[in-house]
Amino acid sequence: MEHHYYFFNEILAALGFEHFGQYPGHGIHYTHVIYSWFVMIIFIIGAVLLARGIKLLPEKGQNIMEIIIGGLEDFVVEITGPEGRTFFPFIATIFLYVFTCNLIGLIPGFFSPTASLNTTLSLALSTFILTHIIGIKYHGVKYIKHFLGPVWPLAPIMLIIELIGHLARVMSLSVRLFGNIFGKEKILGILFGLAGLYLAPLPILFLGILVSFIQAVVFMLLATIYFAGAMEEAH
Repeated sequence: MEHHYYFFNEILAALGFEHFGQYPGHGIHYTHVIYSWFVMIIFIIGAVLLARGIKLLPEKGQNIMEIIIGGLEDFVVEITGPEGRTFFPFIATIFLYVFTCNLIGLIPGFFSPTASLNTTLSLALSTFILTHIIGIKYHGVKYIKHFLGPVWPLAPIMLIIELIGHLARVMSLSVRLFGNIFGKEKILGILFGLAGLYLAPLPILFLGILVSFIQAVVFMLLATIYFAGAMEEAH
């Protein structure tokens, strides 16, 4: 079976890390990890550079970042209220990380980490765990009321239904993002293979940018709604 050519896999293989090469049975299992670290390195370097250049009167890059972060914060606060600022750093990080991971797969020789179910599942589990941490923080032991429903005789049945519903959130978050980005990767791989790096794949590239943005927004929006629901009083 022929595999896609990924630059970083081949570079690591050439440096002696043979298990990252693109021959059968090896590097294909680690590609999402390699490109996840690549995205994280971009963020770390970007954060260091932006932190050094922060000024009281913002210029250029600082202006752009303030607009992006400010817009995200306003979006979260409108849904959750002022309490949403507590978990806003997580929401902003999730959006920027998912959007960047989605986008880099549009570059020939690069891979979207979110095209791997391992990556999307880890993001979904992090969101799932933080949802219940927020619920316990705001309600303490009373948070259990969210799972028991308003009618006490039906509490055992409601508990089972609520548990299934909350676990389904993990599947929903992970599979939706994975399926869309995986499909985008496969379509682009086929078009690049058939038409090279020229005009034929351009419409799909523009569509890929749109899909990358929409999926990042959807993941962020659902996470925000789950957090807001955990903060609400049980009815």
